[in-house]
Amino acid sequence: MTGEPVNVNEFRELARQALPKMYYDFYTGGAEDQCTLKENEEAFRRIIIQPRILRNVRCIDLSTTVLGYNISMPVMIAPTSLQKLANPEGEIATARAASACNTIMVLSTSSTYSLEEVAACCDAIRFFQLYIYLALPELFSIVYKRRDISAKLVQRAENNGYKAIVLTVDSPRLGRREADLRTNEILFQFNVIHEKLLLMHPILVVPPLKNLEGLLPTKFVSDEKGSGLAALASGTLDASFCWEDITWLKSITNLPILIKGVLTREDAIKALEVGVDGMIISNHGGRQLDYSPATISVLEEALALGAQAVLVGRAVVYGLAAKGEKGVNRVLEMLKEELELTMALSGCCSVKEISRSHVRTKHDQQLRSML
Repeated sequence: MTGEPVNVNEFRELARQALPKMYYDFYTGGAEDQCTLKENEEAFRRIIIQPRILRNVRCIDLSTTVLGYNISMPVMIAPTSLQKLANPEGEIATARAASACNTIMVLSTSSTYSLEEVAACCDAIRFFQLYIYLALPELFSIVYKRRDISAKLVQRAENNGYKAIVLTVDSPRLGRREADLRTNEILFQFNVIHEKLLLMHPILVVPPLKNLEGLLPTKFVSDEKGSGLAALASGTLDASFCWEDITWLKSITNLPILIKGVLTREDAIKALEVGVDGMIISNHGGRQLDYSPATISVLEEALALGAQAVLVGRAVVYGLAAKGEKGVNRVLEMLKEELELTMALSGCCSVKEISRSHVRTKHDQQLRSML
């Protein structure tokens, strides 16, 4: 591709060219047959924007608030793991771009810079994504209580100025990601990997998961039955965590708690009942349960039906892989520019003016056919 990218899809192509195939596959792949992954994109094509004309759209205001924090647009950075695979500056570059664009970054537990390092690099508004880990006695010389690892991560996040905890709730086990399996072996390495081994086997060498050093085992290697990432998840994620345990999480922090992974009305109601501060409608980028619904079909009207913001993950990684911090910044600016233009052409001067009347969905068409 010649010239500068003019849309996010072109950043994706630049990322494909820049990254080793196994790294690119890790970021872009989904679970099983990747039906949900594909549907995540296809579902958008079934939503029609209904513009209003002859409105004064000379000045467009994209700003909004999330949990009381002012951001320049209703677009936030989703938690995305292992960003050093995309660029040596990894999460540091992403945080700086978030700061420059005045939006919120959600840092992944599985980041390749520690939450302390990311906090120190800039003044971005940061949330911290959390998994609930089990402290298995046979894995440690220090005896931890059942959920001490997650509690320590929460305390560190709170002490380092993170503004909210984003609890991922759709991963009691890791989805079967076939791209990872085809790599043959994923090695979580904190020490030295022998050059001879690299020549003998195709290996995805994963940088240290800095937030977990000293808390979880330092190396997981796949076998013929699965990936090292699956080994890490199956050995440490607490599959018993349930609604009643939200009370425990609320008891150990003063930070607001968002849950990420809601896909049904029933669970949305339950989330409100247990007192979380917000929900993120997510199918984990199509990487967990295949044939689950596309997120936009669950909340298909997005802003027009009350969502305060959207989170983008892969697009940020594409920018990071292609052009580092400048690439992330440009991707965010592209999304902002596209939204501003769409609002102007739809007759909306501010995010608050976007209403249900501005979109038509497949559901609307079905209702009309019944009349």
